[in-house]
Amino acid sequence: RDPYSIFAKEILKLAPIDPLDADPGTAERGLLIHKAIEIFTKAFPKGKLPDDAYEQLVLIGNNVFQNVIAYPGIAAFWWPRFLRIAEWFVEFENERRADGVVCIGAELKGNLSIVLDGFSFNLSARVDRIDCLPDGSISIVDYKTGVLPTSKQVESGLTPQLPLEALIIEGGGIFGVTKKNVSKLEYIRLSGARLPGEVKLLNLNLEQVVKESLAGLFRLIQRFSLESTPYLSRPRPQFKSRVGTYDHLARVKEWSYGKFGGTE
Repeated sequence: RDPYSIFAKEILKLAPIDPLDADPGTAERGLLIHKAIEIFTKAFPKGKLPDDAYEQLVLIGNNVFQNVIAYPGIAAFWWPRFLRIAEWFVEFENERRADGVVCIGAELKGNLSIVLDGFSFNLSARVDRIDCLPDGSISIVDYKTGVLPTSKQVESGLTPQLPLEALIIEGGGIFGVTKKNVSKLEYIRLSGARLPGEVKLLNLNLEQVVKESLAGLFRLIQRFSLESTPYLSRPRPQFKSRVGTYDHLARVKEWSYGKFGGTE
């Protein structure tokens, strides 16, 4: 979606400076929730959860949030949301485990080496969660605190994260994960809002999507291995209103004025 941001971050090594005394941003809040869920899942990986599972998750969350709880926005807004997430998540876990689903691991690192036209490319990922289903197949789970991608966005290649993670697992790229038959891709939204959490199973032809995601990756590797390939800003502006970290450097407002809703 935005090759220029990759150029600015990974090649020019530019990083924004956070404003003084600013509350943690959306990404940081998401990381806090991810961390609390990760610690809880690793503490109780299998079997029935303890009777005080909710209290245990709240205690873990309290430890994770302790360094930022003094920020007004966190204390007044995100901590109450986390408590609602914790209540929903414990119920979700109990139901999932009662159905025979076993969590193989959380926050698992994976790598897959791809060689194309003599060029070696390392595809890496950190998988939020991998579950073993009752039939012995694998479900890849990704936690989100924001808007969930749609099946069409995954199929079109705009959000290829889960299919590429499936590719890594099927290629044996995650240590300790011996099962390679991925049958499901799932998003779990943890918002803490009126609906604290929800599960979304992607409705798609998984084998075909993984194949097309690999083909798309091949095309990108070939294209960006050429020195003549520019790192364009927003070549496919899926979300025109979303502000990127490096938009000001790419002069997005200047060149998009009039093109995306402004007047000339």
